[in-house]
Amino acid sequence: MQVTDRDYLVDSYDYTLPEELIAKEPLYPKESAKLLVYNRGNRSIIHTTFGNVLHYLPKDISILFNNTKVIKARVFGKKSSGGAVEVLINRPVGEYSISIFIKGRVKVGTEIMIGNEMTLTVIQLLEDGSRIGEFYRDGIKLEFSQLVELIEEIGHIPLPPYIDRPDNQSDESDYQTVFAKEMGAVASPTASLHFSEEMLREIENRFQTAYLTLHVGAGTFKPVDVDDIREHNLHREIFQISDRAKDIIDSKQNILAVGTTVTRTVEYYIRSGEREGDADLFLHPNNLPKRVNHLLTNFHLPKSTLLMLVSSFVGIDEMKRIYSEAIRERYRFFSYGDAMLII
Repeated sequence: MQVTDRDYLVDSYDYTLPEELIAKEPLYPKESAKLLVYNRGNRSIIHTTFGNVLHYLPKDISILFNNTKVIKARVFGKKSSGGAVEVLINRPVGEYSISIFIKGRVKVGTEIMIGNEMTLTVIQLLEDGSRIGEFYRDGIKLEFSQLVELIEEIGHIPLPPYIDRPDNQSDESDYQTVFAKEMGAVASPTASLHFSEEMLREIENRFQTAYLTLHVGAGTFKPVDVDDIREHNLHREIFQISDRAKDIIDSKQNILAVGTTVTRTVEYYIRSGEREGDADLFLHPNNLPKRVNHLLTNFHLPKSTLLMLVSSFVGIDEMKRIYSEAIRERYRFFSYGDAMLII
């Protein structure tokens, strides 16, 4: 893949999407979603439905999934002054310190009442717009795991901003994968939302599969806001690779990554040798995948690092051609949208 200066320009990853193609609701049944199959060998594009995905998967692959589970990270509170605020709980950054985003003006020392028995104190304001806070219940500091338990009762599923509607009870299952297990994500690994339990069983009968964990952070929705993408600092996300997944990655078996989160985790491990910790790998046309052979993914936001990751598999020109055709064929975009398989 020949890289030119254009590949480093954030504007090269822009495109115009009609508003009506942003998926605001999931499809039922899951298998009815559209599937675009792109073959890198001959640059062909096939349009089908997700129910036919097994017909297009290469025979000699192992499949890796992300078993993270979305927490009810969106909570509402009131400052001592009475002003209402919305808080998005992002991730732990210390034993008691937690990265958060707040809608509403706050300063260091601001206290926010959440529910009837929990308070949040803002202890730091960061340049990227996030804040660091400490949560208390009955005056006792909460660790992240304790906080997660409490917000399951009072919090809301943190739907992406482009869905642009309040969450509802259906989202509690629709925005989780059927194999969600490890609590900690604030966004779903959306390529995996297409799998029903029945299809998952069929895949596990036909292929070697394994699970790893990457807790998707709020930064996944952040557009790249520098002209040269090499100057972008990718957000960090907590990950862990199981023994079974490690064995597959360490083997010579071809790998299908279900989602960009799996791809980033595998490729971070290949470069660092670390099986757990914080991953911040930025894949783009000048930083290509070294281990993942095939990718199943949804369609991503303009100027996003995820779109740049897709370009690392197919090149920027083919990415643009694929996306133009998907728009022309009226594919549904983003989290609740349709899928693409790159083989």
